[in-house]
Amino acid sequence: MIQEHFKKTFLKGDILTDILGQDVIKHDLKSALLVGRHILIIGPPGIGKTTLAKNVSKLLPEIEVNDCGYHCDPKNPQCPECRAGKSKKKTISGAERFVRIQGSPDLTAEDLIGDIDPAKAMQYGPLSIQAFTPGKIFKANNGVLFFDELNRCPEKLQNALLQALQEGYVTIGSYDVDLQANFIFVATMNPEDSNTEKIADVLLDRFDVIYMDYPEKLDTEIKIVKKSGKSIVNFPDKLLSAGILFIRILRANKDVEKKPGVRASIGLYERAQANAFLANRDTVTSIDLKDAIISVVAHRIKLKPSMSYLTNEIDFIKEQMEKFLEENLKKSDFT
Repeated sequence: MIQEHFKKTFLKGDILTDILGQDVIKHDLKSALLVGRHILIIGPPGIGKTTLAKNVSKLLPEIEVNDCGYHCDPKNPQCPECRAGKSKKKTISGAERFVRIQGSPDLTAEDLIGDIDPAKAMQYGPLSIQAFTPGKIFKANNGVLFFDELNRCPEKLQNALLQALQEGYVTIGSYDVDLQANFIFVATMNPEDSNTEKIADVLLDRFDVIYMDYPEKLDTEIKIVKKSGKSIVNFPDKLLSAGILFIRILRANKDVEKKPGVRASIGLYERAQANAFLANRDTVTSIDLKDAIISVVAHRIKLKPSMSYLTNEIDFIKEQMEKFLEENLKKSDFT
């Protein structure tokens, strides 16, 4: 049982090493996984929600399954192919059992559960279970089903998830057949996205919710940026700290409605280096950093209505940069 595996693994210290910091989040995630809860991670874009879910799949042990679309247990085969003894066995890692669904208004229940394969329907008949091609729910069997931006999928698709989350099985209506769908379900949601569907209470009740935010400390964000970003020239530590500090100050600004995430910090790190390289320099200067800020940050923020009447994002960033220089640095250090 996967919970027994987690009992042994979770006592080994920080095993969610793909994410830096976020100790409270890691604790809550392990607590939920330990008792087999479905998890909804709520937080802004670019803070590592997907990385965290992938890290969970890496914790899963290698298992032996049948080489079919359902990852059937060889000792208890579920699908028609395996019951007929036609599948071969294989060993797969936890990372190979990570299946991602991207939330979208265009997503259908067929994408999630599966659909009829016309070629197989011709061979076996349209009402034969052999004609059914499994969707992502079944491909995640014995693994992790990661549903990114759950609140962007239509209500009909939310309903299709209910049986799988409650019972670990899915009934395929046309065939009146129950097929196993046993997976760890990790979903995400961006609370700041207004282009979304309301998650039904009956679905939300199936989850434990974990709230995730931006990196707690400047030093942690610098480490994330260095780990995730491309490095092509030297970037002085003091200058990098200043650039990321500016992003963090923008996040905390009371006039900013949509905040720049960690991707903005990574973008600034990479673009400043690219500017230095194009100028035939092997070290980033303050000019390279300042020249990248508008391109990297302006479209990643949105001003509150009270401020947007007075200025636009580009001029706002320029003004905030001047203020930042005066309050936090000697002008000579950044010009």
